[in-house]
Amino acid sequence: MKKIKLALIGAGYIAHYHARGLMTMPEIEILAVVSRHMEKAEKFAYTYQIKYVYTSIAPIMRNPDIDAVIISTPNSFHSPYAIEFLKNGKDVFLEKPMAINTREGESIATTARKTGQLVMVGHMWRFDTEAKFIKESINTGKLGRVFKTKGYGIHENWGPSGWFTKKKLAGGGALADMGIHAIDTIRYLLGDPNPLQVYARIATNFGDYDVDDTGIILISWDNGTESIIESGWWHPHRDGPEASSSIFGTEGYASLFPTYLKLKKGESSEEIIPEFPKRDEHCSQIIYTHQMQSFVNCIQTRKQPVPGLTEGLVVLRIMDAAYESSQKRKVINL
Repeated sequence: MKKIKLALIGAGYIAHYHARGLMTMPEIEILAVVSRHMEKAEKFAYTYQIKYVYTSIAPIMRNPDIDAVIISTPNSFHSPYAIEFLKNGKDVFLEKPMAINTREGESIATTARKTGQLVMVGHMWRFDTEAKFIKESINTGKLGRVFKTKGYGIHENWGPSGWFTKKKLAGGGALADMGIHAIDTIRYLLGDPNPLQVYARIATNFGDYDVDDTGIILISWDNGTESIIESGWWHPHRDGPEASSSIFGTEGYASLFPTYLKLKKGESSEEIIPEFPKRDEHCSQIIYTHQMQSFVNCIQTRKQPVPGLTEGLVVLRIMDAAYESSQKRKVINL
């Protein structure tokens, strides 16, 4: 079988996770890597035995042998790069967020539909074993009707630097960086409902930058569930690690990270703590490997990826609504 040839656009921290995942698949060849910094790209290429190194995306667009690209650049490049690659016959994997705003995300979607190329968005918690367990518990009705959730995307006593803290490059701060993990995770657990209303209070409390590091978002879904999402950098405390979620149902409660169920049993409750493989780190490599395997499978079968255009756009609409709500101090209807 002919190997699928890919190029990695960006050689930063997250690109290593993607590369390690792709290296587990014999049907894949990473043909090229692109970085604005040649030395960084060359070091990355040496680590993963990648043949071509570039500082521009132009050679990738012109190369008919490259089937798909993995884009792990600052957020502001997601839309322009994705659109150019789609127009040149490449399938695209985009790190989250899909774009810096809904308008740019919709431009990607329009181009993908016109060209027939595939787009996957890197909401990787959908590939986590513990998240799948909680989703199945909800699906089978163990919790009854879910009426409330809480989700967290917070860095405790730490925050990123560089392009993450520049609105022009990132589009937003902690909400765009961490909050969207919590938003997409809870949406996945709930069966991907659509948002009806968003109310948010967003602020900058810890740094001298033009993006947010604190956020509280309330989302009303069309299935009747209300979700509280907290985002942040540099906070002195967090109630749970990235994508940690609490799900409240009429018949029980579920926690993701730490992962367990607490089900009603008369006037008391029964706690169920399942066993899972040991995690070497919270955002473990296996999640990214499963994500890359899914993307490659979609390339082979020409099946629309999930999470893809729809999932990426819903999160962007919620993010945009949250910023608008905080600025106008009112509920935004979607």
